[in-house]
Amino acid sequence: MEINTFLRNFADILDDTDAALITQETVFRDLDEWNSLTALSLIAMADEEYDVKLTGDDIKSSNSLNDIFEIIKNKG
Repeated sequence: MEINTFLRNFADILDDTDAALITQETVFRDLDEWNSLTALSLIAMADEEYDVKLTGDDIKSSNSLNDIFEIIKNKG
């Protein structure tokens, strides 16, 4: 699993955020677009793209997109 692919997949679930602003260090909760629907979209993306069951606790315990990436990589 590549971080750049993950970042592209994450950017795809956002409607209004420029994909160029999405990096490993992005604090996803700081994005204007971040809300509970986006969190559910992230969980669905992890399931569809990586066959990983991401939980709400996984998201709560994460700060950056790299944190989410590492969780998905370790569960995969």
